[in-house]
Amino acid sequence: MSDAAQPPSAGNGSGLWSRLRIILQEEAAELRPRQHALSAVSKMLPRHVGSGVRASLLRLRGVTVGEGTLVHDTPLLTGGTADSIRKLSIGKDCVIDIGCAFELGDVLTIGDRVTIGHQVMIITTTHELGTREHRAGALVRQPVRIGDGALIGPRSVVLPGVVIGEGAIVDAGSVVNKSVAPHTRVRGIPARQVEELTP
Repeated sequence: MSDAAQPPSAGNGSGLWSRLRIILQEEAAELRPRQHALSAVSKMLPRHVGSGVRASLLRLRGVTVGEGTLVHDTPLLTGGTADSIRKLSIGKDCVIDIGCAFELGDVLTIGDRVTIGHQVMIITTTHELGTREHRAGALVRQPVRIGDGALIGPRSVVLPGVVIGEGAIVDAGSVVNKSVAPHTRVRGIPARQVEELTP
């Protein structure tokens, strides 16, 4: 038997095995079998089919989802901790379109009757500016809130700390880095107000 195939002796390999065991324990701590299983079931449904079922599966995963909400595709939910999913709250009678990604480092609150277009990305964390050797400084967490009746257009990006007011519209492809007043339309990179809407 070669040296590589032999189990380590107590004298020379126990430190390596101890370190490996610690690494595996740390990695396994983030495994969430129930979350992964429910997500897998949701992803088996074709897009735009079973939208109410997807909403129910999100509820089973710990997300608050109001009645009448339709989820046309399983959103990508990230956040890094086992309880991150509980930071997402979706109101009643909302529509979540395909290919969306919600980063849940902090609380994401989606009000009632909100429509989120396809491939929208909502982010709740960023980094402070670091030194020139490592520009990504300390992690900063900031909640995002989307008011009742708002419309977020396809392929828009909503950045940390933003509040999108009630009845506001974010046009497609916009990057929202500042809060949006109620009943206004914003557009562009960065998003700027282009219209006042009738309340």
